[in-house]
Amino acid sequence: MLAGEANILLGDAVTHDRLFLVGPHSRRRELWLVLRTVLDFIKGFRTLHFVGPCVTVFGSARYDTSHPQYALGREVGARIAELGFTVMTGGGPGLMEAANRGARDAGGRSVGCNIELPHEQQPNPYLDRWVTCRHFFVRKVLLFKYSYAFVGLPGGIGTLDELFEALTLIQNRKIDHFPIVLMGTEYWRPLRALLRHLADAGAIAESDLHLLLVTDSVDEAIAYLRQNAIERFGLRPAQPTPSVLLGERRRLLSRRAA
Repeated sequence: MLAGEANILLGDAVTHDRLFLVGPHSRRRELWLVLRTVLDFIKGFRTLHFVGPCVTVFGSARYDTSHPQYALGREVGARIAELGFTVMTGGGPGLMEAANRGARDAGGRSVGCNIELPHEQQPNPYLDRWVTCRHFFVRKVLLFKYSYAFVGLPGGIGTLDELFEALTLIQNRKIDHFPIVLMGTEYWRPLRALLRHLADAGAIAESDLHLLLVTDSVDEAIAYLRQNAIERFGLRPAQPTPSVLLGERRRLLSRRAA
């Protein structure tokens, strides 16, 4: 074993990703890493199976309750819940917490996909159900798997990563053309300018500029979600049947958007 690999193995929670991505291991260790990842997926699928159609909300973990954007996140979460969707976030603090809290305020469902980090990010207290992932890529699959729309609140690198994942999947038709909404025209102005530059340079298509809506209006955002998620995909109330064999109970079942 090389010294670099030894240092990775001795580290903290971040080593789950670093160990997985560091390079070739022994065949036995590679198999163990794959099987452990499969177990993480199974845990996530079982935890979130009945959460219902979601809207995933991205946003900064660094903005606390004193930040003006926190109130916006809370309002967005509440309004999404009032549409009948489950509000899904990364499960952490800041604007993720705000969106989950808003869903709770409105009597809606609130779930999260938390991630193990060196500073031990804890799930926020406004979650009805959550899963904690070892790997960012597992978390990202779960954030996208159950969602019919994506809302971006102001955020940093993690928010941009998730946003561009959504854009890439939709652009390449890996998922359906689900609506993407960015809240805050001034905040996202540089991003819109970048996308405009990419289109002018021929790096993306002109039509790619229409994959997202940027707005300051919560009313406009909600109307856009209603038209492009609920009406477009024909979502309607439903109650899935839990499996007695799998020990499933009739709690936190899917409340499809109405």
